[in-house]
Amino acid sequence: MALSANSKGAVMMALAMAAFTCNDALVKSLSSDLNLGQIMVVRGTLTTLLVYAIARYSGALAGFRLVLHPLVLARTVLEITSTVTFLSALKYMPLPNISAILQSLPLAVTLGAALFLKEPVGWRRWSAIVVGFIGVMIIVRPGPEGFTMASLLAIFSVFSTAGRDLVTRRIPQHIPSLSITVFTAAANAIFGVFLIVPLGGWQPMDPLHMLKLAGAAVFLFVGYQSVITAMRTGEISFVAPFRYVSLLWALVIGYLAWSDVPDATVWIGAAIVIASGLYTFYRERRRLNLAPKP
Repeated sequence: MALSANSKGAVMMALAMAAFTCNDALVKSLSSDLNLGQIMVVRGTLTTLLVYAIARYSGALAGFRLVLHPLVLARTVLEITSTVTFLSALKYMPLPNISAILQSLPLAVTLGAALFLKEPVGWRRWSAIVVGFIGVMIIVRPGPEGFTMASLLAIFSVFSTAGRDLVTRRIPQHIPSLSITVFTAAANAIFGVFLIVPLGGWQPMDPLHMLKLAGAAVFLFVGYQSVITAMRTGEISFVAPFRYVSLLWALVIGYLAWSDVPDATVWIGAAIVIASGLYTFYRERRRLNLAPKP
């Protein structure tokens, strides 16, 4: 049975979250041995080669001038910003904790759509956004000296990722998703080159490092391609809630790999964030259902 556009988008989003979480776990396991720039260069290069080969084989490789579309460039800048801030925070935060903060992403997307795209957002959804970000504050628990740098980077990553998703939705359909993925991965690798020396220089790598980076590259490719397909296929209000499956993956992997078990405060904050996000999606679908038909 053929899937509807929304169902296909939901499946792609769930797959993307599983792939991104596995990638995050592999990168976190490397962060004590390799610096961020080196990880971005090696992982980005492997991802670029993989996606380029697939795109060329499938005939989905667009001309260079086509991927220089302003929206593709804007998406790439936001993707690099998201990558740097997220991976910097990931080194110092437990995987389930940072994943719990990322659950506020759909709220940030709704906020961005209201502020920058002038999409209508009623007082109920505004209230849900405020409550959701209170949940984020419960998770990060700023102390007397304020936020930790890691928590600030994680929150900044949420907003840059939200911007990326909003831009992705508006990229013209004639630009192939694989071409966008190639360009994004290559740009990440190139940007990583400029971070290697400031972050301590190139470190020697053994076969296990390379195996983990190769695995991360594959997961990153699957995540990139799946999230682009999801955001370009289904309605955002239907597809975005499936981001929450990433928290389940993070809980399982965090426990198995590092014995990380979130405390009660993180659970409470995550529950508030997820409940707020689900309510915003409910209100969005209700608004669309009640809108007059053309």
